Amino acid sequence: MTELRILIETGSKKTFASARDWPGWSRSGRDEGDAIMTLIAYADRYRVVTDLAGITDPLPDESVVIDRRAGDVTTDFGAPGQIHDLERTPIADDELDRYTALLNAAWDVFFAVAARVTPELQKGPRGGGRDRDEIIAHVVEVDRSYARQIGVRTSPFAVDPLDRAALDAHREAVLAAIPAFANGAPRTEKGWPLRYLLRRMTWHILDHAWEMEDKTLA
Repeated sequence: MTELRILIETGSKKTFASARDWPGWSRSGRDEGDAIMTLIAYADRYRVVTDLAGITDPLPDESVVIDRRAGDVTTDFGAPGQIHDLERTPIADDELDRYTALLNAAWDVFFAVAARVTPELQKGPRGGGRDRDEIIAHVVEVDRSYARQIGVRTSPFAVDPLDRAALDAHREAVLAAIPAFANGAPRTEKGWPLRYLLRRMTWHILDHAWEMEDKTLA
């Protein structure tokens, strides 16, 4: 794997660049060039995830756009919301092992960051934005929502303080359900194929981990 194969989605306000072979490595920008530049700039931060996942493959140092799609309101809102046709293909066993290892490592990065940032985080110019515990609650709830795409339904659980046993049970349920969808077919007619689910799920965890790192007050 020598090239960074990039998926592009372009909305009216934002463009997302996502690494096809590295779930969670997705960044946005004003346009395609800006999004790709930002994606590449995050290589060192993403390398923390690959190291934790035990992946020894070096991250690619050359990039190529392999697919482009028009974005929509989800793109402009700030999430990679388009499913590329390339994400409807089956996932081989060794590839699936890499993807699930990266998903697990993303969770580990998220909670390692949460443990070292300040409870109060830097706010926006008008005082907007979440503090640490609000981000944790948000990520947990969104992940529970995403997991329904593969038939995983876990009950709400406490996040203040965080019920780690319940979170670990949720993670294990997700990992147990994933292999059944490796053939590329979504669970429902309008559901998400597994490649996209793993990309979106891992991105969301890492996006908020990096947000906490950037906004800590100490």
